[in-house]
Amino acid sequence: MWAYESVFYQIYPLGFCGAPFENDGKQDHRILKVIDWIPHMKKLNINAVYFSPVFESDTHGYNTRDYTVIDKRLGTNGDFSKVVGKLHENGIKVIIDGVFNHVGRGFFAFKDVLEKRWNSRYKDWFNISFDGNSNYNDGLWYEGWEGNYDLVKLNLRNEEVINHIFDAVKGWVKDFDIDGLRLDVAYCLDKDFLKRLRGLCKGLKEDFFLLGELLHGDYNQWVNDDMLDSCTNYECYKGLYSSFNSMNMFEIVHSLLRQFGPENWTLYKGRHLVSFVDNHDVSRIASVLNEEKHLPLIYTMAFGMPGIPMVYYGSEWGAKADKREGDPALRPCFEKPEWTDLSEHISKLAAIKKEHKALNYGNFTSLVLTNRQCCFERAFEDERIIVCVNADSSEYTAHRDWGQGNALDLLTGEYVDFGAGLTMPPMSAYILKM
Repeated sequence: MWAYESVFYQIYPLGFCGAPFENDGKQDHRILKVIDWIPHMKKLNINAVYFSPVFESDTHGYNTRDYTVIDKRLGTNGDFSKVVGKLHENGIKVIIDGVFNHVGRGFFAFKDVLEKRWNSRYKDWFNISFDGNSNYNDGLWYEGWEGNYDLVKLNLRNEEVINHIFDAVKGWVKDFDIDGLRLDVAYCLDKDFLKRLRGLCKGLKEDFFLLGELLHGDYNQWVNDDMLDSCTNYECYKGLYSSFNSMNMFEIVHSLLRQFGPENWTLYKGRHLVSFVDNHDVSRIASVLNEEKHLPLIYTMAFGMPGIPMVYYGSEWGAKADKREGDPALRPCFEKPEWTDLSEHISKLAAIKKEHKALNYGNFTSLVLTNRQCCFERAFEDERIIVCVNADSSEYTAHRDWGQGNALDLLTGEYVDFGAGLTMPPMSAYILKM
C-alpha cells in the first residue's frame, strides 16, 4: 500500500488557517492557504498529508455540525476540492479526519431531538434518557464522549446513522478524491461498524488507507485484515521522548522489540503503525526534550524504526508549545513556513525513508544498546540498513562484528570505516547502508 512507503505531514486546518475558535457562520476561503505551503512540503520530501477536521463544526472541529460541507471558517467544498487537486498534482496523497464516534450539539439531528424530544425521528441516533438531565440543563440525559457533553455520542448500531455516515464518506471520495481516513478515537468505535466501513472504503478505492487513533492496549484488536490498516503508535511516542529525557535507550528499544522484534511472539510484526514525536493533542517535542541537541536524534529514531513517520506542521523547524497552555497553543497559525537545520535533517530522513525498502518493510534487530546509545538493523531482501544514535555528550565507540569494513552514511553521503569499531561523535546519528 502507498501509505507504507509514505511520510505524512499533519495539518490542523482551523489553527493552521487562523480561523476563529467559535463558528460564527461567516465564510472565508482560508483553506486555500495550504496550496501556498506545497513547495515547503515538497522540500521536506513529504508525500502524504493528514488533515485534522475540515467539516462544519461548533468550535474545534471534533464537534461536527455537518459531515457534508467544509467548515465555513475554512471555505467551501470547491475550495477544498481545489486544495486536494493541487496536492495530488504534486504527488501528495490526502487523508482526512473521520469523526464518527460523536457530533456537536449543533448537529441537525441532535437539535431536532432537543426541540421535539420523544417525537423526534432522530432520538435513536443517540444514547438518550428523557428521565435525566445534562450539564446543559436540556431536561434530558445523553451520553457524551468521556464526559464531554459538547461531544454527543452517536449510536453506531443504528442503521440510519451508519447510512448517513457512509453517504458522507462516498461524497468525500466522489467530490474530493480523498485517499484515506484517520478515525478519531477509533478505540471507542463499534467494531462491526469498523468492519462495514472498511468494506465500503475498499470498495470505493482498493488502496484506501484507514488509520485509527489508538492509545493503549493491543492494537491488533483494531488493526487487522477486517478493520484498520494502521494506527497511532502511542506506546513508542512515549518511549521516544522518555528515553532521551531519562537517558535510558532501553525503554524505546524494549518497546520496539516487543512490537517488531525477531521473536515469533512480537505483537505487530508486518504491521505499519504511525510513528510520531508530537501532534495536535500533545506538547510539541521541542518543548518536551530536556536537551535541544536531541531533536534531530529523536526524529532519526522515529524515521528509522518500523512504521509510517508523521510530522506535525511547525515542528519541523522546532516550534514550541506546551499542552498546559491549552489546545489553541498547540494548534497555531504560522504566517509562512520556516526552514532550519532541523528542517533540512527531516527532509533528508524523509527522502531516505521513501527510497529504501528496508526502512519501509524491514525487520527490526537490536545490535548495540546502552543507556545513551543504540544501534538497530532494518533488513529486507538484499538490503541492510543500520540506524545508530549516540545521545551522550561524549564520543562513543560501538564494538561488534558489523559484517563488513565500511558502510555508506545515507545522511551525509560519506563512507564510515568500522575497522576499529563504529566511533560516534557526541549527539550524533547515522543511517548506514551496509
